[in-house]
Amino acid sequence: MSADKFKEEIQIAYSFAGKSILLGGPVYDKQSVKGLSVKMPLATVNRHGLIAGATGTGKTKSIQRFAEALSEQGVNVLLMDIKGDISGISKAGTENPKIKERMDLIGIPWTPREYPTELMTISNEKGLRLRATVSEFGPLLFSKILELNENQEGAVAIIFKYCDDKKMPLLDIRDFRAALQHLAGGEGKKEIEKNYGAISPASSGVIMRKLLELEQQGGDKFFGEKSFEVEDLLQKDSAGNAYINILRLTDIQDRPKLFSTFMLCLLAEIYSKFPETGDKAEPKLVIFIDEAHLIFKEASKALMQQLETIIKLIRSKGVGIYFCTQAPTDIPDIILSQLGTKIQHALRAFTAKDRKDIRLVAENFPFTDHYKTDELITELGIGEALVTVLNEKGIPTPLVHTMMCAPNSRMDILTPAEQEEKILSSRIAREYNEVIDRDSAYEILNGKISGSVEDKGTDAVHEVSVQEEKSSCIGDTIKSIANSSVGKTILREVTRGIFGVLIGKAPRRTSTRRSGGFFS
Repeated sequence: MSADKFKEEIQIAYSFAGKSILLGGPVYDKQSVKGLSVKMPLATVNRHGLIAGATGTGKTKSIQRFAEALSEQGVNVLLMDIKGDISGISKAGTENPKIKERMDLIGIPWTPREYPTELMTISNEKGLRLRATVSEFGPLLFSKILELNENQEGAVAIIFKYCDDKKMPLLDIRDFRAALQHLAGGEGKKEIEKNYGAISPASSGVIMRKLLELEQQGGDKFFGEKSFEVEDLLQKDSAGNAYINILRLTDIQDRPKLFSTFMLCLLAEIYSKFPETGDKAEPKLVIFIDEAHLIFKEASKALMQQLETIIKLIRSKGVGIYFCTQAPTDIPDIILSQLGTKIQHALRAFTAKDRKDIRLVAENFPFTDHYKTDELITELGIGEALVTVLNEKGIPTPLVHTMMCAPNSRMDILTPAEQEEKILSSRIAREYNEVIDRDSAYEILNGKISGSVEDKGTDAVHEVSVQEEKSSCIGDTIKSIANSSVGKTILREVTRGIFGVLIGKAPRRTSTRRSGGFFS
């Protein structure tokens, strides 16, 4: 096949009428082809994708530049930064000869610039803290997180129902444990046997052990207040550039349960809160899950079911999900088949298994006369990739060897001082990082609320409730949660069957901040 034929094919295949994202420049016969660009239609970004390649081949920098381009187009980004090497996107890059040479070959100028970012965390990393309350999860999803069986799920449902009826908020794991101890072996045991059903010692013991396991992986930091609202992922700066939200996860690689909990919470909340936009609208949010093989390797059944469902349906909400991993074989076939965009960096063939895997990877790409795909995958240089995207009609474009654009921002981490500066300058971090420990199930059941008296059992709970109502501050808080908790529990039970997770939730507040958050 001639070079002229190649140029003609790429020119036609990668020219789009609407807005597009520039990925890089085409390469033919190991030579950069000037005058042509490899682009991606903005309208199909929400069809999901895969960015793969061996360690050190440049896939993280491809993610970084992709995120920059989306920000420039007004599309918000959420980056799962597991290795900790992408936070530099908030600072302008430094010019060097290699970057200049690359961008000259692609045929576009390189301009250093910084991008609006928000640093986030669900662990001990620095950043805006993401939290959710136990009540907001509901009994079914909370049981899935704990990986309980059917009998144990019933015990969890009893605890939620009892606490709803008694107006005792379940905000954190400590609250749930106190309620479990009270109902399974404490003063509330006889009461629930009559009105709700008994909780067996075996079920109670298993749930307690599962709670401890979740706590040890950081769940005590994730569950609590203030709950994060997913609409805050959609911030824009004064120039209209979209924020790139960086979730720093460098310290939870060995704690898959915490990450699974977060993913379940986040995806279900986004699906619930974001309005339907249809497949043809421009995306609102793109989620990059770096080192995705860690997720699938340790994923619970609940997470896998959630991902399979969400990946098929969430694109209609204007959300694209991009899995970034070392090899496409790390991704389950049922999810891999849903990924329209594929950016494949180099793979290395050190063993017979490696060579077999590379042949399988090559077969997942569109057939091409221009390259021997299985051979080229092992010969790609740093920052080069095989690319195919979906055109505006949803048809895969021809496979093209691409020299990927270099990021405009810093290709390195932020210093601790720069991290502190970024967090202090955030418009919303202070609000979410405020420590709140208001009266909830633990305080009520342990008689720690001011005015608590010596009466036992339900009389004590009732008296505490009456005394709290006399205090406008505490009373208003408890009543507002009770009003929402009972109604939303019923609504969750009706709608939960659609995805096996919570999707029926109250609308976002209009003028008053923090009417709720995850699963509010």
